[in-house]
Amino acid sequence: MKALLSLVLITVPGLVFAHAPEGAGGGFLTGFLHPIMGFDHLVAMVAVGLWGAFLGDRALWILPIVFPTIMAVGAAIGILGLEIPLVEFVIALSGVVLGALIALRFRAPLAIAMVLVGIFAIFHGYAHGLEMPEQISAMTYGAGFVTGTGLLHLAGIVLGFATRLPHGELLVRGCGGVISVVGLTYLVG
Repeated sequence: MKALLSLVLITVPGLVFAHAPEGAGGGFLTGFLHPIMGFDHLVAMVAVGLWGAFLGDRALWILPIVFPTIMAVGAAIGILGLEIPLVEFVIALSGVVLGALIALRFRAPLAIAMVLVGIFAIFHGYAHGLEMPEQISAMTYGAGFVTGTGLLHLAGIVLGFATRLPHGELLVRGCGGVISVVGLTYLVG
């Protein structure tokens, strides 16, 4: 819980900017900060780890591997300049849906969870790739946003372990509800 609170307190000042400033510290840092400083990305990344922990077993590690892997494909599509419609809508929808799945205790089969997470990953990755500043390396930028995403997944997993505590499932489900509401604010905003 302290780790999550620290993460929130570190990222709150940057939330005003929505995403990392162009060229901030080079490619890796810019990529690293992109999912962390964009609150719409942050809640979805935490939700992937949280849902994986909630589902348990293999989902605990498979969902946080599927997401950045497929996200890299989406980033390549964005870097190439190919067009995907409804990107911001689906990014916001990812928070709404993943948060609701956690809040409602929905235990999807692993294959369905992987497909759903993969679909959302394409759109998140596309936004990362499309917003990559031209003057930086796609490889270092990509390594940065995959690392940032992985740490947010890890924060979700750690938070998801609260289900093992008395009343911990209520905490996790409550976090899912908050994630869903945050996604909804982006969806309607």
